[in-house]
Amino acid sequence: MHNLFSKPATRNYPQVPREYPLRTRGQIGIDIDACIFCGICQKKCPTGAIAVVRETKNWSINRFGCIQCGECVGVCPKKCLTMLQTYAEPNAIKTRDDFAQVMKAAQGEPLSAAATVSGLAADTKKE
Repeated sequence: MHNLFSKPATRNYPQVPREYPLRTRGQIGIDIDACIFCGICQKKCPTGAIAVVRETKNWSINRFGCIQCGECVGVCPKKCLTMLQTYAEPNAIKTRDDFAQVMKAAQGEPLSAAATVSGLAADTKKE
């Protein structure tokens, strides 16, 4: 009888989204305009999920290879990497998020950021 007159024990998802605690480790976010493409985040990533190409001003992350350890966020000298409180959407294929700075032709300054998502084929190694 008590259950008829009390609040439900669960939330009405997806109408009421979950509020994550402040220290939740979600996915990695980047402010590409502040990035200097030094490559320290790539070197510190234990799984090799981050790839930095200084010449073309590209930064990419394999979302399903990232273990959300936060090492890259801690070592970034410009603090352009952040740990978001959201998670990557479930997907049947592995994806890589690519971010690139678009440069002005005359001055060589960042104009804006461009982001793309590309699918990765499953790892198949023949021995």
